[in-house]
Amino acid sequence: MKPIGPLMWEHRLIEKMIQILQSEIKRMNEQQEANILLLDQAVDFFKTYADRTHHGKEENILFRDLGKKSLSKDHETIMTALIEEHVRARKMVGRLVEGRNLYSRDGSRVNLASIIECVTDLTAFYPAHIVKEDKHFFFPCLDYLSPDEQKEMLQEFWEFDRQMIHERYTKLVEDILGQKVLRPK
Repeated sequence: MKPIGPLMWEHRLIEKMIQILQSEIKRMNEQQEANILLLDQAVDFFKTYADRTHHGKEENILFRDLGKKSLSKDHETIMTALIEEHVRARKMVGRLVEGRNLYSRDGSRVNLASIIECVTDLTAFYPAHIVKEDKHFFFPCLDYLSPDEQKEMLQEFWEFDRQMIHERYTKLVEDILGQKVLRPK
């Protein structure tokens, strides 16, 4: 298996979440209300899976290793653009969190419109981003990596994933313990 395999599998799951959110945009517009639980699940998905897990492997492993290579100007430009797009995606999710928090306090149509705009931005952003990676970057970049480097990268991806669940839930417990309400007296 090539190291781009897991990244492309992850893209397929992200695309499924995008489809769910596209349906939710339609529902929010029709019913003029947001599903807070679904928004929370989507935020968790984008923060943990799409960004920390998926973009984490790209930035911390693939792009790191490619950064040590003599990339063509085109591939270097695409990689820089992809990193900038990851930052943009984080900001979109941050805006969604803000809109969700405001909406959950007052349920106003203004805040609903903000949520719809954020979700619309995310659902427009990710398909184009995925095409750029899948069709224009991943396959050509394999040429820069020897078979041994590809094998090592794939192993590092598996290790990265293995550690993610422990990191996520360690942080969850630490966050809970950090709240005064739950601290023992």
